[in-house]
Amino acid sequence: EVQLVESGGGLVQAGGSLRLSCAASGFTFDDYTIGWFRQAPGKERKGVSCMSSRDGTYYEDSVKGRFTISSDKAKNTVYLQMNSLKPEDTGVYYCAATSRMGVQAMCVMYPFLTSQSWGQGTQVTVSL
Repeated sequence: EVQLVESGGGLVQAGGSLRLSCAASGFTFDDYTIGWFRQAPGKERKGVSCMSSRDGTYYEDSVKGRFTISSDKAKNTVYLQMNSLKPEDTGVYYCAATSRMGVQAMCVMYPFLTSQSWGQGTQVTVSL
């Protein structure tokens, strides 16, 4: 069973940085695509960045150059380093994992699948 636990969120001023962590268990890391998604207040959940050993990385346009996704396979953990944060980055950040999709497909389509598996999320609030 895929289990994901997010952490690292918090309150930060615009221009600041945060690093989110997603501790994963229940699956073979190399066989999966893992992604970070954001749900802003009143909006749909949206892919921010996804990665896999096979396809590399994918970033949503608004975070390119500011966010970096990475992994530590020894710890089965995926990170999202977020720099130059903006108020529009505010939201609950979730991670997800799938063996059925590449990086771009996951980031774009995963929230619309009928079967999804999410962690509990971690709140990121960016103030002016």
